[in-house]
Amino acid sequence: MIVASQIAPQWYLGLGAVLFTIGATGLLIRRNPLIMFMCVELMLNAVNLTFVTFGTMLNDIGGQVIVFFVLVVAAAEVVVGLGIIVAVMRRRPDATADDISALRG
Repeated sequence: MIVASQIAPQWYLGLGAVLFTIGATGLLIRRNPLIMFMCVELMLNAVNLTFVTFGTMLNDIGGQVIVFFVLVVAAAEVVVGLGIIVAVMRRRPDATADDISALRG
Protein backbone atom coordinates (compact mmCIF):
# COMPACT_ATOMS: atom_id res chain seq x y z
CA MET A 1 0.00 0.00 0.00
CA ILE A 2 1.29 3.46 -0.95
CA VAL A 3 1.16 6.12 1.73
CA ALA A 4 0.76 9.77 0.72
CA SER A 5 4.20 10.61 2.12
CA GLN A 6 5.80 8.13 -0.30
CA ILE A 7 4.49 9.98 -3.37
CA ALA A 8 6.87 12.60 -4.72
CA PRO A 9 5.65 16.22 -4.48
CA GLN A 10 6.20 16.65 -8.21
CA TRP A 11 3.19 14.42 -8.86
CA TYR A 12 0.97 16.69 -6.76
CA LEU A 13 2.31 19.76 -8.55
CA GLY A 14 1.73 18.08 -11.91
CA LEU A 15 -1.83 17.19 -10.92
CA GLY A 16 -2.41 20.79 -9.82
CA ALA A 17 -1.10 22.06 -13.16
CA VAL A 18 -3.33 19.66 -15.10
CA LEU A 19 -6.41 20.62 -13.07
CA PHE A 20 -5.66 24.33 -13.48
CA THR A 21 -5.21 23.87 -17.24
CA ILE A 22 -8.51 22.01 -17.54
CA GLY A 23 -10.26 24.76 -15.58
CA ALA A 24 -8.69 27.57 -17.60
CA THR A 25 -9.49 25.85 -20.88
CA GLY A 26 -13.09 25.27 -19.83
CA LEU A 27 -13.41 28.88 -18.70
CA LEU A 28 -12.15 30.19 -22.04
CA ILE A 29 -14.09 27.80 -24.28
CA ARG A 30 -17.49 27.31 -22.66
CA ARG A 31 -20.14 30.06 -22.58
CA ASN A 32 -22.56 28.48 -20.09
CA PRO A 33 -22.30 30.41 -16.80
CA LEU A 34 -22.70 27.30 -14.65
CA ILE A 35 -19.89 25.49 -16.47
CA MET A 36 -17.71 28.60 -16.21
CA PHE A 37 -18.43 28.78 -12.49
CA MET A 38 -17.38 25.14 -12.03
CA CYS A 39 -14.19 25.81 -13.99
CA VAL A 40 -13.28 28.68 -11.66
CA GLU A 41 -13.83 26.40 -8.67
CA LEU A 42 -11.63 23.74 -10.29
CA MET A 43 -8.89 26.33 -10.76
CA LEU A 44 -9.15 27.40 -7.11
CA ASN A 45 -8.84 23.79 -5.95
CA ALA A 46 -5.78 23.29 -8.18
CA VAL A 47 -4.14 26.31 -6.56
CA ASN A 48 -5.06 24.96 -3.12
CA LEU A 49 -3.38 21.65 -3.94
CA THR A 50 -0.26 23.54 -5.01
CA PHE A 51 -0.19 25.61 -1.80
CA VAL A 52 -0.54 22.51 0.37
CA THR A 53 2.22 20.74 -1.58
CA PHE A 54 4.65 23.62 -1.22
CA GLY A 55 3.75 24.00 2.45
CA THR A 56 4.51 20.33 3.00
CA MET A 57 7.76 20.50 1.04
CA LEU A 58 8.99 23.51 3.03
CA ASN A 59 7.67 22.25 6.42
CA ASP A 60 5.70 25.48 6.75
CA ILE A 61 2.10 25.86 7.85
CA GLY A 62 1.68 28.96 5.68
CA GLY A 63 0.38 26.89 2.77
CA GLN A 64 -2.47 25.50 4.85
CA VAL A 65 -3.30 28.96 6.20
CA ILE A 66 -3.54 30.39 2.69
CA VAL A 67 -5.73 27.44 1.64
CA PHE A 68 -8.07 28.22 4.53
CA PHE A 69 -8.50 31.80 3.34
CA VAL A 70 -8.96 30.69 -0.29
CA LEU A 71 -11.69 28.27 0.81
CA VAL A 72 -13.45 31.06 2.75
CA VAL A 73 -13.39 33.30 -0.33
CA ALA A 74 -14.57 30.39 -2.51
CA ALA A 75 -17.49 29.74 -0.14
CA ALA A 76 -18.52 33.41 -0.33
CA GLU A 77 -18.19 33.25 -4.11
CA VAL A 78 -20.44 30.21 -4.22
CA VAL A 79 -23.12 31.91 -2.14
CA VAL A 80 -23.22 35.13 -4.15
CA GLY A 81 -22.21 33.90 -7.59
CA LEU A 82 -24.36 30.80 -7.66
CA GLY A 83 -27.38 32.79 -6.48
CA ILE A 84 -26.96 35.26 -9.33
CA ILE A 85 -26.34 32.55 -11.90
CA VAL A 86 -29.37 30.51 -10.83
CA ALA A 87 -31.57 33.62 -10.89
CA VAL A 88 -30.46 34.45 -14.43
CA MET A 89 -30.80 30.84 -15.60
CA ARG A 90 -34.37 30.67 -14.25
CA ARG A 91 -35.39 33.69 -16.28
CA ARG A 92 -33.58 32.61 -19.43
CA PRO A 93 -32.53 28.94 -19.52
CA ASP A 94 -30.54 29.49 -22.71
CA ALA A 95 -28.54 32.42 -21.26
CA THR A 96 -24.83 32.67 -21.97
CA ALA A 97 -22.07 34.63 -20.29
CA ASP A 98 -22.59 37.42 -22.83
CA ASP A 99 -26.15 38.10 -21.63
CA ILE A 100 -25.29 40.59 -18.90
CA SER A 101 -28.33 42.71 -19.74
CA ALA A 102 -30.48 40.01 -18.07
CA LEU A 103 -29.28 41.33 -14.71
CA ARG A 104 -31.13 44.65 -15.12
CA GLY A 105 -34.42 43.16 -13.92
